[in-house]
Amino acid sequence: MIDNDVVDALADELLGPRDKSAPPAAWGSTVREYLAGAPRLDQWQTPLLTLDRGRLDANRDLMAEWTAAAGVALAPHGKTTMAPQLWREQLVAGSWGITLATAWQAQLARSFGVGRIMLANTLVDPVGLAWAAAESARGADFEFYCWADGVATVELMDKILRETAAGPRVRVLVELGGPHGRTGARTRTEAHAVAAAIGASERLSLAGVAGYEGALAHDRSTEGVAAVRGYLGELAALHTELGAAGAYSGPAVLTAGGSAYPELVVEELAGLAGSSSVATTVVLRSGAYVVHDDGFYAGISPLAAPAKDPGLRSAMHGWARVVSRPEPELALLDGGKRDFPFDEGLPVPQLALGGALPPNAVVTALNDQHTFLRMPGADAGDLPVGSVVRLGLSHPCTAFDKWRRIPVIDSADATDPRVVDLIRTYF
Repeated sequence: MIDNDVVDALADELLGPRDKSAPPAAWGSTVREYLAGAPRLDQWQTPLLTLDRGRLDANRDLMAEWTAAAGVALAPHGKTTMAPQLWREQLVAGSWGITLATAWQAQLARSFGVGRIMLANTLVDPVGLAWAAAESARGADFEFYCWADGVATVELMDKILRETAAGPRVRVLVELGGPHGRTGARTRTEAHAVAAAIGASERLSLAGVAGYEGALAHDRSTEGVAAVRGYLGELAALHTELGAAGAYSGPAVLTAGGSAYPELVVEELAGLAGSSSVATTVVLRSGAYVVHDDGFYAGISPLAAPAKDPGLRSAMHGWARVVSRPEPELALLDGGKRDFPFDEGLPVPQLALGGALPPNAVVTALNDQHTFLRMPGADAGDLPVGSVVRLGLSHPCTAFDKWRRIPVIDSADATDPRVVDLIRTYF
């Protein structure tokens, strides 16, 4: 559920100089008015981040169909895009809810009418926790879940809530972690103690088990896959034990991440949706799939093309203009760390407009506002100043946060791409 009227109202916002790289000719127009003029990509300034409409649609539909066939629910991690327009598309496609990481993100999502929110984090901020309780008390149309991984954490949550107005119990999932992982109780014994503390609280309700397998591996090595499988097995065992002990007062949620290892999550957890002693919804929280990338996720996801056909394909691209050719084998582009992600790999040059991109061209470094494009043995005339390079990018989470408004084009492969939408982000 999401409020369509609030999302639709984004089309009435005015464009202006705060919208990075938007053409000054569009300033003062509403988004709706601007799009009615059938704008083209080449009217925008560089550097620029774009989304590909066809690939967004294909990625969204692929994951919706795949999770439905696997018998698991999908709550996409909304912090990847912080874009209510994309959240709506995911919810309309059948997503169970939207996952967020902070109380403020949850509040933003709720302001757009999102009806089921999974906060994949512990919530001990007094203001945020009080808001969650108050918002849950407003009506039965809102479901809110958060996590806890320690008895002291549960006691603090209980204290904060007892000092606020009475309301429904806040749904809490026990978070199980792993050795050298991120948050989460480190053993099932510790997790049982957390569950018992939640059960003893008058303001909290034990709603399931949660975890994040992506913190335990970063590749598809034998060791990495084994670590993920072992962890997911522990997650399943904890949920089964809590169900058998009668720790749940009603239906439960069992949730894991899934952008890098979705098939492992399904293989290890999906069966519990039908065979557990308690009614269980298994929820996958994949965040990157709708955008995907040409870097980390392209290399690790089993749903990526060409390993899967049709498979996930990157819907995001960077565009940067050559502003300097100070050496024969070097071109400097006008985009950098302020514009493109670099934490999970440098951009990859894909094609050039107004020039020829040598097949051995490679990005070797990014400054704040420059990209170093090396072309060993290239002719300096192949890629002249003023030509534009399309870049493949890695890691959508650190791409979206650099842009307030992102143009969506009909196809990044088109000769003259058309801008068909503008996606508003909130970071």
